Amino acid sequence: MSGGVDGAVDVCVVGLGPTGRALAHRAMRAGLTVVAVDPRPERLWVPTYSCWVDELPEWLSHSAIASRIDAPVVWTKQEHVIRRPYCVLSKRGLWDALPLDDARVIAARARVVEAHRVELADGTQIRAAAVFDARGQASPGRRRTASAHGIFVDEEIAAPMVKPGEGLMLDWRDENGAGPDEPPSFLYAVPLGDGTVIFEETSLGLRGGMPQHELRRRTLNRLAAHGIRLRGDEPSEAAHYPLDDHPPKAGLGQVIPFGSRGGQMHPITGYCVADSLSQVDTALDALQRGEDPIEALWPWQARLVYWMRMRGVYGLGRLTTEQSKAMFDAFFTRPPRQQRALLSAHDDYTALGASLFMTVAQTWPFRWRYDLVGWTNRNRWVDYDFGRPEEVADAIREIDHT
Repeated sequence: MSGGVDGAVDVCVVGLGPTGRALAHRAMRAGLTVVAVDPRPERLWVPTYSCWVDELPEWLSHSAIASRIDAPVVWTKQEHVIRRPYCVLSKRGLWDALPLDDARVIAARARVVEAHRVELADGTQIRAAAVFDARGQASPGRRRTASAHGIFVDEEIAAPMVKPGEGLMLDWRDENGAGPDEPPSFLYAVPLGDGTVIFEETSLGLRGGMPQHELRRRTLNRLAAHGIRLRGDEPSEAAHYPLDDHPPKAGLGQVIPFGSRGGQMHPITGYCVADSLSQVDTALDALQRGEDPIEALWPWQARLVYWMRMRGVYGLGRLTTEQSKAMFDAFFTRPPRQQRALLSAHDDYTALGASLFMTVAQTWPFRWRYDLVGWTNRNRWVDYDFGRPEEVADAIREIDHT
């Protein structure tokens, strides 16, 4: 390093989740002096991260992939086979692929984060030419939210639903016990490459999200419908985060938000890591040229894509289960480029516009299109009462022992 903590360094990265660690790693590889700050920098990440294989940057080692699904399946009113390889990332493999050997890593909490200064909880000052804020998001509150409850099941027990090399991206079959007058959710189930399969009931776009006890009840219902009996000691994970963090305004001389904190959370899918990894070098290249990394990350085409995707999540968050099936049935008949434009492409606004328009145009019956675009039932599920956890505990115990 050409500078120490007390002197100015090139880059300070605050937050060492996958996107922050990737940013610090690539900055270090570019020859920049780097300080990285995180309260627990040696803690392995808790969430499960997945993505389409073609989203990953070329510089990332294949050791970061834990399992690969060549043709994941979507169930709506019928089965759709998606001929696009998908993968689950290895937490340890991704960690090891992003070493920070030549960076200064400080185990501390940042109290003040400014454009060229970070102050730690103990008063230590870090001065840097550029500060990237990759600390993730705050609690969603009543915002548009992604909620999920996942149960990790041994592969041999999971085999009636998901075998090694297979995966359910979206399973809308009527197996989760939710009625037609209840907010919709779908199942996501993929092998993790460690001998287990995660079964994760997921809700997207509801204001405030869906509570964990309801998601768990629905997950267990799905497993029971396929004759899968659990031991009762299977680990689980929970997800609950906002989908509507907007891209930051461009302009030199400010903190650079990155990852989910920088608007890179996909508003419809809830994915963030792969897009952030692929954009790391874009931000750093702009920085080294003396240009604005935010402007490089967010040209008008990408901002237009974000705006259109937000229209999509607004629509998704007010549909019923049957309407959701009809909408996804229409979407997964779109050409591959249009599917990619919605699911992952950062700035393909023409294909995304065509995808959204044709998805609405081909959703039947016709009157359901009014809900999609918000002319009717704009606030259908706002303030929906999912009941208290203790009120559904007996039902969950009954499913657990079925």
